[in-house]
Amino acid sequence: MERGWGRVVNLASIAGKTGYPYIAAYAASKHGVLGLTKVAALEVAERGVTVNAVCPGYVDSPMTNASVARIVEKTGVAAGDVRKRLEDMSPQKRLVTPEEVAALVVFLCGDDARGITGQALSLDGGTVV
Repeated sequence: MERGWGRVVNLASIAGKTGYPYIAAYAASKHGVLGLTKVAALEVAERGVTVNAVCPGYVDSPMTNASVARIVEKTGVAAGDVRKRLEDMSPQKRLVTPEEVAALVVFLCGDDARGITGQALSLDGGTVV
């Protein structure tokens, strides 16, 4: 703020915009991240600082692999079928890549994103519209 320029990008989730069964604590924490993002953006907007959140859907990552394993354990459904169900949640029928998340964060950190603040940008292939 002292320099009159800054970027804050919080990582949230589409679970912060909607709810899903069996992830109440996770969804609540992500809703909190979105609330923090909005308030912080308002508090620092006049000082050249932007605050935004990136809200990915399921990302092809170790975290999703762990989720698949938990679902397999609880339901007995085969891992491949679970993963397909997660992919099918997206209209694009795929998981988001870590590189896509990184690219959006990098964009939000740049000067071209100076007019974007207080936003929760979904990166989910159209899952939450």
